[in-house]
Amino acid sequence: MGETCYRATVTPTPADHAAVRRIHVSAAVILDDAGRLLVVRKTGTTAFMQPGGKPEPGETPAETLSRELAEEIGIRVAPDRLRSLGAFAAPAANEPGFEVVADVFAADIGAQQPEAAAEIAELRWITRADAEHLEIAPLAREYFLPA
Repeated sequence: MGETCYRATVTPTPADHAAVRRIHVSAAVILDDAGRLLVVRKTGTTAFMQPGGKPEPGETPAETLSRELAEEIGIRVAPDRLRSLGAFAAPAANEPGFEVVADVFAADIGAQQPEAAAEIAELRWITRADAEHLEIAPLAREYFLPA
């Protein structure tokens, strides 16, 4: 898998906090050998997004993602094996009026095969061309869809 560099920094101002409701999550960039991005669709939703989710009390962003990957797609990646790509912000796909702020990590899953589990209804490996026919969450669409 080729190295792709993503980097963004979210620096909200005090005025931003009053105007925007934020959802903090951890999300994964998982690419296959063909360079396609893994996206998932949660039950009862229409948008595909990167696997990941919200933290539980006391979890670091990497611990959150490690747990979510195991729960959602049956993939085991230790927190110390995740490579931080930075923090990214975009409109939330499933919560109108909210912004998602994601700690995003590259996850090398090796030969593991993801399978939909828990609240995941469907998963797909996509390129930017594939995404033309799918509803893709703004975070994935703006920052992580491969060419």
